[in-house]
Amino acid sequence: MIDPRLQVLRVLAEVGTLTEVANRLGYTPSAVSHQLRTLSKDLGVRLVEPRGRGLVLTRAGQLLLDRSQELFTRWEEIRGELDDLASGSISTGRALRLCGFSTAAATLLPPTAQAVIKRFPGAEVTIIEAEPEECFDLLVSEHADVAVVVATDPLPPRGDARFEQSALFSDRLDLLVPTGHSLAKNSAVSLSDAAEEPWILDRPGSPYHRLVRTACAAAGFQPEKAHQSREWETGAALVSAGLGVALIPRLARLPEGFDVVRVPLRGDPVPSRKILTGIRSGSSGQPIIAAALAVLGEVSAEVARRSVG
Repeated sequence: MIDPRLQVLRVLAEVGTLTEVANRLGYTPSAVSHQLRTLSKDLGVRLVEPRGRGLVLTRAGQLLLDRSQELFTRWEEIRGELDDLASGSISTGRALRLCGFSTAAATLLPPTAQAVIKRFPGAEVTIIEAEPEECFDLLVSEHADVAVVVATDPLPPRGDARFEQSALFSDRLDLLVPTGHSLAKNSAVSLSDAAEEPWILDRPGSPYHRLVRTACAAAGFQPEKAHQSREWETGAALVSAGLGVALIPRLARLPEGFDVVRVPLRGDPVPSRKILTGIRSGSSGQPIIAAALAVLGEVSAEVARRSVG
């Protein structure tokens, strides 16, 4: 197995503090510090140095991290090869951790978990709801195996050697308006038709806030913020009360009882959010992960078919 101290160094490069590394990996800060000291001593080079209240990698530390990525990738590939050899007994000792943003966790991940459990009856499958950026942190710290995320900043670039990222599908956006709104009876509208409306937005800096502002900017305007909402249900309640309009993805489900209408958007391209999968580099050959990715593709294709029109 890979020296666990390399994993400590890997996570430190992401989070920058001993305390956060300890939180991510389940160690104490003193244990993290000890592992970094012994690794530095064994290699005869200084691997980290203080900066502000945290730590950063030295040139030697960054070189070690860059070169060790090949080891992490190869280790994931070896696990897949061993799983293939184990064949029928694979399900008894394997776990699969799925993570994703809220609508994916509610819509895509449950049927994926069900299908994987059916194929691997003895496997333990866990679903974790997390923001897109956190999902990649979970992959790095090996607390998740498959992530479903919205392609938005800040995420690792598609060429990041630590991950394999693949397009899953485009989740089209609808305009959410009150039932009696002037746009509610239209079969489709342009986003610019709502340029003068008050808008329900998430908090600045959130993926949804960036998504809405980017879509509106492409339509030639900046949305006038009327209220802030983090949950689809809250946003729908505000729209239902006539306090503004909002964008809502097709993937998002709303409970019954709100006087709102989803109005399809038209455009070239149609406003949408891009959904991606992410896994650790080299892990796609592990049967249980490959099965999860295949099911996610099937579920997403069905969602995309329902979204047409």
